[in-house]
Amino acid sequence: MKKVLPPTYFLLALLAMPALHFLWPVRRYWDFPINLAGLVPLVCGIVLNVVADREFKHHQTTVKPFEKSSALVTVFPFSFSRNPMYLGITSMLLGVALLFGTVSPLLPVAAFAILMDVYFIRVEERMLVDSFSDEWTRYSAQVRRWL
Repeated sequence: MKKVLPPTYFLLALLAMPALHFLWPVRRYWDFPINLAGLVPLVCGIVLNVVADREFKHHQTTVKPFEKSSALVTVFPFSFSRNPMYLGITSMLLGVALLFGTVSPLLPVAAFAILMDVYFIRVEERMLVDSFSDEWTRYSAQVRRWL
């Protein structure tokens, strides 16, 4: 059976946000034009993902979860986050949630981050320990998981 991968969770979160916003907004905290501040994390997340993906390709290693990495990438943006792609996707979701300006679209953002941490990041980090033992230990001691 195929595992559900992060892009599917991302799309589900994106679909849940407008549904929650319109069906159960809880409380409006920002109106137009202040809600446009959500564009900042949205754009930053996109850029972060593009740069991180480019580094994976440059180092000729996989971007796919659960596949064995052929290289431990530690250059920017991996020098400030061990998981810049998950951070970028979470940032994009946060940006979209802020654009709505109500509380309930923030719930899928939190759910996405927790799911990525529990079901993907921890598994991937165990695989990296197996593949890059001492190098991984040094790297993970210097760079935080998220930020």
